[in-house]
Amino acid sequence: MTEDGVFEPVQVHFDDLDAMGLLHNSRYALLVERAVGTYWQRLGWAADPARSVFKDVFLAVREFKVTYHVPIAGAGEPVVQFWIERLGRTSNMYGFRVLSPDRAVVHADGYRVNVNLDPATLRPTPLSDELRAAAEPLLRRTAAAC
Repeated sequence: MTEDGVFEPVQVHFDDLDAMGLLHNSRYALLVERAVGTYWQRLGWAADPARSVFKDVFLAVREFKVTYHVPIAGAGEPVVQFWIERLGRTSNMYGFRVLSPDRAVVHADGYRVNVNLDPATLRPTPLSDELRAAAEPLLRRTAAAC
C-alpha cells in the first residue's frame, strides 16, 4: 500500500445507504469528489473564476473507475486517500482508495481522469502553471524516488 497523496475524512450519512444499510455503490464516487473538492478548496480553488486563485475552473470528469472490495455498513467517517498518478498537458489522473477510519480496510479503489476545458469552446486546453505547481505535492512518487 502506498502512503502517497493526502488523506481526507468524509461523511457517510444515513441517506447515503441502500435498503440493506450499506453505502450505495454510486456514493463511493461522491465521497471521492467531496474529498478532492475539500482539498482544492483549502488551496483557493472555486468554481467561480472571480473567486478562484486558479485559472483552471472548468474541469470535467472524463473517466471514473471504482472497484469495490468491502462494503461500508452504516453511517460514519471513512477516509479517502488520493494522489495524482499522471499530470498531462490538458488532463490529470487521480488514483484513490476509500478506507476505514483507521485506514486498515480498503473499501474501494480506483481512478478518476479530469480534463481542463476551455469554457468557450468546450475543447481541452492546457493546465495552468499555477495548477500544475499546486498539484505537484499530490504526484505519486515512483519506486526510484522512494
